This record gives sequence, structure tokens and C-alpha cells, in this order.
Amino acid sequence: MYRHKWESDVNMALPVGKAVCVGRNYVAHAMELNNPVPNAPLLFIKPSSALCDFGPETAINLSLGEHHYEAELVLLVGRKIDRSCTAPLSHIAGVGLGLDLTLRELQAELKQKGHPWETAKAFDGSGCITPFIPVNKDTLESGLTYQFWQNDTLKQRGDSKHMIFSMARLLTTIAQFFTLYPGDIVMTGTPEGVGALRIGDELKLQLEGSKIYCSKVVNQS
Repeated sequence: MYRHKWESDVNMALPVGKAVCVGRNYVAHAMELNNPVPNAPLLFIKPSSALCDFGPETAINLSLGEHHYEAELVLLVGRKIDRSCTAPLSHIAGVGLGLDLTLRELQAELKQKGHPWETAKAFDGSGCITPFIPVNKDTLESGLTYQFWQNDTLKQRGDSKHMIFSMARLLTTIAQFFTLYPGDIVMTGTPEGVGALRIGDELKLQLEGSKIYCSKVVNQS
């Protein structure tokens, strides 16, 4: 069962809550999928059952269809953020990385029909999360960069300064609709370079200045 962890591999006391996810938060990513650039954050939710460790193995269920990776910066909520919160970044306890796994063909089919995305985005194991490092408001405001490799080829490089909507703007917008509680996470959107996973792929995620996390794609039994 997934638990939030610090980079020291110590489980933290915070409960595991929902993941509020942001779509199309980088211009180049919206363009690579032929999607319009949004004028407000595009939000959806993964339940806690979708979360798993980005550990030695990343299990995918091929019977559901082709899985695409989307590497993202992940914020861990340490204190409640609601619509009255005026300094949401100061309520973030940690930052990590994650893969928002997406059943791309199913998502395209659902979008074409005007249906919700949940089955393509919020299925079990669709949010693979690294351990977190403690963070403060100043660090978040100064910007964070990260990288994702597939079989030692750099596929994605994200920079929070390139987000369409800043982290503070995202948190403020989210809190207008969904109160964020300690243990909730926010997946802040993916840069360009998304693609399909294959069994046997070697994956790496690194938040700049932190350790590299490695995982191998296996078939879910």
C-alpha cells in the first residue's frame, strides 16, 4: 500500500489523500497533442487508490491498453489550503516527482465522445510517486527543474518557470473548488515529450539537485 515518504525513505505521518492533477500546463505539451492552450487551469482528480511508489518496478496492466508516461512535479500539502488561504505555497510540506500514467487511446476516445477522463487517468497505479524532499515557499518561488529518462534517453525536462499557471496560481484556483488537506498532492502538469511505455523499459526521474530514482516497467500480474 502506498505511503508518502521522505527522501530518507522514512514514512511520514501525513495520510494519503487525493491527487489533484493539472492538464496542459505547458504550452509545448498542449501543442504536441493538438490541444488548445487553456486560459484557466484544467483540473481532474486521481483517488488515493491510484497512487503507488515509483519504486524498483512500475507495473502496467496491458489489458487496459497502451500506457503513456507524463512526468510531473508533485507538491505535497502539509497544511490545509482552502479558499481563504492567502499564502498557499507556505502550506506545502514537500516536493517530489511523479508519472501521470495515461491510457492515451482511451482518453482520445472519451474526449471525442465528450465523456469524462477518469478511466483513462485515474485507474489503479496511474500515479507513480517518488519520495519527497522538504521545501519552503522561497524554494518554490525560485523555480524547480526535473528530468525523465526512458532507457537512458532524456525524454522530458520540466521547469516550473515554464508553466502556464504558476504553482501559487494552481493552488489558489484548486482551493476555490477543492479544499486541499494535509496528505493531498498536486500533480502540476507535464512538459512536452510524452510517449508510450514498453515492458522492460528502464525509467529514471530526477529533481535537479536531488537523487535519481530508477524503475523498470513490468507487466502487472
